[in-house]
Amino acid sequence: MSALHVERDGSVLRITLARPDRRNAFDAQLIGELSQAFIDVGRASAVVLAGEGASFCAGADVEWMRASVGLSLDENVADANAMRQMFEAIDRCPAPVVARVQGHALGGGAGLVAAADIAIADPATLFAFSEVKLGIIPAVISPFALAKIGAGAARRYFVTGERFDADTALRIGLVSEVAEQLDVAIERVVAELLSAGPHAARWAKRLVRERPDGPETARWIAERRASDEGQEGLQAFLEKRAPKWRR
Repeated sequence: MSALHVERDGSVLRITLARPDRRNAFDAQLIGELSQAFIDVGRASAVVLAGEGASFCAGADVEWMRASVGLSLDENVADANAMRQMFEAIDRCPAPVVARVQGHALGGGAGLVAAADIAIADPATLFAFSEVKLGIIPAVISPFALAKIGAGAARRYFVTGERFDADTALRIGLVSEVAEQLDVAIERVVAELLSAGPHAARWAKRLVRERPDGPETARWIAERRASDEGQEGLQAFLEKRAPKWRR
């Protein structure tokens, strides 16, 4: 059985972790399927990443961790690289990724939140970079978490492994919004993404990830202005009408 539900809803791709009985915890199958799902997003204008049931993702599956106890160093490296590639696939996904977060986002689950472009959490969600509690470290997720929360917050929450609430996650930048009506908030953000030029949104994500220098930024905006989408957007604005992608 698949560990994911993948649904194309118009130009929105909805990817849902589907192991609710295990709190959507990672195992090798889920890691592989999630990597593939984010490599193959097609022309989606937005991707919504969610977890079925009470929790978004509670980190690593206990049985999967038990099986890893006897692995050699080389086998552990291969295992860690598979997880690294999954997070990189999410981070590098050309379309904006919106995470719908509830229940628990622990360890690698917090890493998923960090790898998403926009994360919206239920107020009761609990988060943790909990790896140190198991005698390990949040190494694979660290590039994505550090980009979101910075070294100051990481020096506390990486080192203590303590759980923290949604308001704290908002304060340190791990999530961008806390919402009582989670689905309403998700769909509002998705609607905003769909109102943007689909190519422009992808280029805007690249702008944040790649951070080009001054001359390169001038080339990027010039290319977007000269593109069919850029021309249509500017004309629509001047003519006070909706651009074609919003019709």
